[in-house]
Amino acid sequence: MNAAAERTTILHADGKQRCPWPGTDPFYVAYHDTDWGVPELNDRALFEKLILDGFQAGLSWITILRKREHFRLASEGFEPERIVRFTPERVEALMQDAGIIRNRAKIEGTIRSARLWLEIMERGSFARHLWGFVDGAPVQGHFRHHGEVPTQTKAAEALSKDLKARGFSFVGPTIVYAFMQAVGMVNDHLVDCYRHPECAELGRIIRW
Repeated sequence: MNAAAERTTILHADGKQRCPWPGTDPFYVAYHDTDWGVPELNDRALFEKLILDGFQAGLSWITILRKREHFRLASEGFEPERIVRFTPERVEALMQDAGIIRNRAKIEGTIRSARLWLEIMERGSFARHLWGFVDGAPVQGHFRHHGEVPTQTKAAEALSKDLKARGFSFVGPTIVYAFMQAVGMVNDHLVDCYRHPECAELGRIIRW
C-alpha cells in the first residue's frame, strides 16, 4: 500500500477525528466541518460551486477557497441573471482583478454557463437536474483510507458528459466528481471522520 492509501483520519486537538486532506489549517478545517459533503439543494449555490470547481482546474482547492469571497464580490454574488450581462469591458476588468483567478477562458466560460443555467431553470430546476444523476439522494462512501476514495465515477462521467453536451466548460469527470463531493451528492468523508455520520443523516432527511 502506498503512502497516500495509508492516510486515514487525523485526531485533532478538539478530540475529533477528521479526514486528512484539510490538515490542521483552521480555515480549511472549518470548510471540512461545515461545508464539504453537506447536501446542497439550492440552484444558485450549486451554480456557484460548479463554477468555482471549474476555476480550480490546474490549481489546489485551498487556493480557490481563500479567494471565494472575492469571487462572490467580483461575480455579483454568482447571480446568473447578472453574470449574463457582463460585457467585454467587464471581462477585461476581471482580467485585471488579482482577487480572482485571471483566466480568460474560465471567466468567459462562467458567462456562458450562466446563460446555460438560465436555460435549464426555464424548464425546471438546476438542482433537480444535477441530483437526478444520483437518483436524488447522496451516494454514501465507506472508505477508511484517503487513497481508496475515487477521483471519478460512472455517475460523474455521465454528469460530465451531460454538462459538456449543453455547452458548459471545465466540467471534466474529475472536476465534476470533486464538485459532487463538495455539494454532498456523494458522502466521501472517511468512515472514521466525525462528519461522515452527520452528513449521512443530512442525506437521509432530504425532501424534494
